[in-house]
Amino acid sequence: MFHITVDHKSKTAMYLQIYEYIAKEIKQGQLPCHSKLPSGRALAQDLNISRNTVNMAYAQLESEGYIEAKPKQGYFVKEMDGILDMGVPEYDERIQTGVQEKKQYLIDFSPFGIDLNYVPYHRWQKLMKETMLDTNAALFQNGDSQGDLALRAAIREYLHRARGVNCTEKQIIIGAGTDYLLMLLTRILPEYESIAMENPVYQQAYRVFDNFKYQVYPVPLDEEGMNIERLKETDASLAFVTPSHQFPTGSIMPINRRMQLLNWAYKKKERYIIEDDYDSEFRYQGKPIPSLQGIDTKGKVIYLGTLSKAISPSIRIGYMVLPESLCDRYNQYASFYATTVSRIDQEIVRRFIMEGYFERHLNRMRGIYRGKHDFILNTITHWKQKVIVKGHSSGLHVLLEFHDNRYTEKELVERAKAADIKVYPLSSYYIDGTPEWPTVLLGYANLSEAEIASGLQILETVWSM
Repeated sequence: MFHITVDHKSKTAMYLQIYEYIAKEIKQGQLPCHSKLPSGRALAQDLNISRNTVNMAYAQLESEGYIEAKPKQGYFVKEMDGILDMGVPEYDERIQTGVQEKKQYLIDFSPFGIDLNYVPYHRWQKLMKETMLDTNAALFQNGDSQGDLALRAAIREYLHRARGVNCTEKQIIIGAGTDYLLMLLTRILPEYESIAMENPVYQQAYRVFDNFKYQVYPVPLDEEGMNIERLKETDASLAFVTPSHQFPTGSIMPINRRMQLLNWAYKKKERYIIEDDYDSEFRYQGKPIPSLQGIDTKGKVIYLGTLSKAISPSIRIGYMVLPESLCDRYNQYASFYATTVSRIDQEIVRRFIMEGYFERHLNRMRGIYRGKHDFILNTITHWKQKVIVKGHSSGLHVLLEFHDNRYTEKELVERAKAADIKVYPLSSYYIDGTPEWPTVLLGYANLSEAEIASGLQILETVWSM
């Protein structure tokens, strides 16, 4: 039995205390692979807590790939490729761009929207007014090219607490969105010419590297994310991944695959991983998956994030966390680029974070999006078609995979379009190739439950004809 001390008075939930203890034991090799864990009932009795608490801890461990459930046998530690040194580390807006369709649809299941009814307009207006009243002339001068130190400090604190990111303010660069930061990264690494990217992938990231004449190696995905064996077959020095919530498939990279990916980067000095932590805040079962950067012990992960999904697309503020080894390269090759975010906006965002509004807003939006997420899943379960729902439990969209061979993916999209409904084909996110089954994305963040219900009813009809 585990020697876990559960602190009932701690601010950390009991299931998280259990989760953290077991995860640490696995990472340090104290629980070898294939070890059987105590049953939920036995551990609950031993710790004198509810069985539900233990079940929540085990569910979180299973979702991150530390353990696996075997029918009628129990939970077992999953096989690992090697245990990482867990010592002290060495130190976006996903808005579709390009030409947009002019057609206005009755219902648009966009995976890029947010619920505009809950944008914190009044709070933002209040902070803007306070900022202008309290500000001094310095905020109207050119600021630090990396972004104001006070905002970087606020972001560092938030990222460490919420995403497990380990960094200093020196490593953070503020910019107007993920696309800009990726372009800046090509200046920081001027001699780099190749990159491996998930296939399918966030197309805007692909366009950035393709535009800068990188050799792009599309690496296929399996159920755990980027296929490492296929990655090893490339000559890439960079790998672009979305491990906490892969876009667009919605898969979550478990701990063993993360170790494999880090070990790939550790093999050569010039290799780096670009971690795009897109919409990781929105997870509806357990707690958000920790960042890959947080378990990197050799400074090989370049971390990217944005406030666009969490607050509003118009808040053009993203952030990049460089490994300490790349900070001098930033100063040498890119520090002369002025920051692309106004200092007034930076101060408003700083206050929004430091005064607690950001986390309260996130908690509110998680509840709202969870309700829509559950509604769409419950509705689709009653469909007569043979549809498999994938990519749920996180993010702001789901995927519908059709196994009845009735329509091609293109036909599904066209039949929806004829009924004035817009859905998004998964194939459009592939660098090359196509999905195994006809698959469409349904976003729900920008729709009301009534609109979701109406849209799904129409889709069920047109896809059954």
